[in-house]
Amino acid sequence: MQAGYVFVLPSIVLYAAFVLAPVAITIILSFTYYDISFGADWVGFENYVRFLTEPRSLEIFWNTLRFAFLAVSFNVAVGLILALALNRAMPTVLLYFFRLAFFLPVIISAAFVAVVWSYFYSVDFGVINYYLAQLGIGQVPWLSSSKFAMTSIVIMDVWKNTGFFMIILIAALQGVPKPIMDAASMDGASPWRRFSRITLPFISPVLFFCIVFASIGALQVFESIMILTGGGPGDSTRSLSIYLVDEAFGSFELGYAAAVSVIMMILVLIITIIQIIGSRRWVRE
Repeated sequence: MQAGYVFVLPSIVLYAAFVLAPVAITIILSFTYYDISFGADWVGFENYVRFLTEPRSLEIFWNTLRFAFLAVSFNVAVGLILALALNRAMPTVLLYFFRLAFFLPVIISAAFVAVVWSYFYSVDFGVINYYLAQLGIGQVPWLSSSKFAMTSIVIMDVWKNTGFFMIILIAALQGVPKPIMDAASMDGASPWRRFSRITLPFISPVLFFCIVFASIGALQVFESIMILTGGGPGDSTRSLSIYLVDEAFGSFELGYAAAVSVIMMILVLIITIIQIIGSRRWVRE
């Protein structure tokens, strides 16, 4: 029994040192006004009250939720559509070609993808505006207009990440029992009925994992927005992660930045709990 504790002790020590301790320090720091030169002064909930009462921080909070909702919805939906399309019988060469083509963006650095897409979105020299001009459509300020900037970032995010969810969902689809599908077909069940009554319940645990995984990533989005728009124009695309870094290393408000990071952690926790509770209605056990 004691030998077992000795084996797990290194893991417990490392987890406490590199996970629990930083979280505890961040929470403590969030209740202070921290000055690099003079140290920390205890201010209680002042940093949290400031976040909840500033119109700017609330707009940034809303931007983060808006991006997460759009990115998760389209990533998982498009990933599922691609998985259904590429789970059908077709020549092996074509099958692997399309799967590789859609998965390739996943393994490319997010920063590099954002740089490339910033050229695509260029107003004067961008590929997208060039083809729109061929169709007689005027130039679109993809990144410089608050009307289009968030949509542009979501499109890039879906292009970058949807292949990841496609691969996971293809694996889930291949676990759906073929005899049941064949029996349903012989009974005259329509494609939609087979999908909604057989396929969807079987892949629902994996679909739930994709939604939770995508939500956690989207709520912490940083590099793609930072490179494409820097959070602008104005604050129309600024996320909580960018706001946190601005406050910590731009304004040196380390206590306030710690409070923002704690709010992010609570936000991720609440959304994950809501998803877990909601999953009881549609995820097959």
